[in-house]
Amino acid sequence: MAIVDFDMSGAQSFISENEMSQLRNETEDACVKLASKTGAGNDFLGWYDLPLRPDGDYCRLKAAAEKIRKDSEVLVVVGIGGSYLGARAVIEALTDPFANARALAGEGGTAVIFAGNSISPVYLSSVLDIVKDRDFSVNVISKSGTTTEPAVTFRFFKELLEKKYGRKGAAERIYATTDSSRGALKKMADAEGYETFVIPDDVGGRFSVLTPVGLLPVAVAGIDTDALLAGAREAFGEYNEAAFDVNACCRYAAARTALYRQGKSVELLVNYEPGLHFLTEWWKQLYGESEGKEGKGLFPAGCDFTTDLHSMGQYIQDGARIMFETAVEVRVPERDLVIGSDADNYDGLNYLAGRSMDYVNKQAAKGTAMAHIDGGVPNLKVSVERLDARSVGGLIYFFERACAVSGYMLGVNPFNQPGVEAYKKNMFKLLGKPM
Repeated sequence: MAIVDFDMSGAQSFISENEMSQLRNETEDACVKLASKTGAGNDFLGWYDLPLRPDGDYCRLKAAAEKIRKDSEVLVVVGIGGSYLGARAVIEALTDPFANARALAGEGGTAVIFAGNSISPVYLSSVLDIVKDRDFSVNVISKSGTTTEPAVTFRFFKELLEKKYGRKGAAERIYATTDSSRGALKKMADAEGYETFVIPDDVGGRFSVLTPVGLLPVAVAGIDTDALLAGAREAFGEYNEAAFDVNACCRYAAARTALYRQGKSVELLVNYEPGLHFLTEWWKQLYGESEGKEGKGLFPAGCDFTTDLHSMGQYIQDGARIMFETAVEVRVPERDLVIGSDADNYDGLNYLAGRSMDYVNKQAAKGTAMAHIDGGVPNLKVSVERLDARSVGGLIYFFERACAVSGYMLGVNPFNQPGVEAYKKNMFKLLGKPM
């Protein structure tokens, strides 16, 4: 069985086999560009075969994670964008939804809390309150060390650590994931003696979850990083050798390209598991930064179903026909419940007695897809057997590779992000930063 399955039957009335056939050569050409590293942005393709290349620091990384788990009640991960979204996506997909609360209550494990992804004083103050009376460590993640949000945030945690443990003791609790040789954070880490891990020069932030950027926080959360990487390796093998007709990655890229060329401007990634919320957030950055340029690209949006059907369902069903959905399905849940019978049956739900919650969830997904398709919203589906480390590793690689192929088919460089600098220039000017 494939590690990731792709089903476009919910879009067959919108995309003909003839359209898919016409896209075959274009898709295969994009795949060749990617594999041969001859396309735009080819100096940022380190993620492409990353699962096959052992990281020289991987054993040291796992040792550092084990040390943090032993000496810290909390790990604060300081980063923004690709420096935190991938790790948070994996952790929330693969851990108990209340793992942090349990850890903070002393029930075992290390809480992993994210900061530096906003400039909100309210949020930062709350995190500082959580850690001030607990043993904690910090993993600060930044290529340059000067990105405003994480740099400002790190100042507060560095000061608190030094007050609690002294300068030397603080240095033993700070882990810097940064450039191998340059930048403000690297300079500080060398001067202060922080343990460092490298962000590869040829891997952009949004593709960095399987590097130390994501792996250190994920390991601290107690997740099997060996299995995560094994899943990505398995996906690499599947998408590197399979023909277009059975290559899930290629067919997903081709299907979304076909719908885009028909005039669809929004791709809505949907899930039926709350733990996948941050996978959607990671996916939004991956596709938004990779494709949104030169006046082109699908707008990546997301919904958590069935929750958002009670807020966004009306628009999706009857609003402007600008979107299509890609649903992420988990075929077998980690846990399930059976609905019982009630003697009074006030809620009228006894017809569900003996059914599992997962059964109800799956029927909700099927019913929603049927309604949306009937309402003019094409539906694609990406499935994994279980929500485990292997499957999540495969899913990450699936989306990364399809994103690169889609970007080449769109005619853009999928690996740069020139537009994100515009707001920074205005902010720096308003703040009075010396230029």
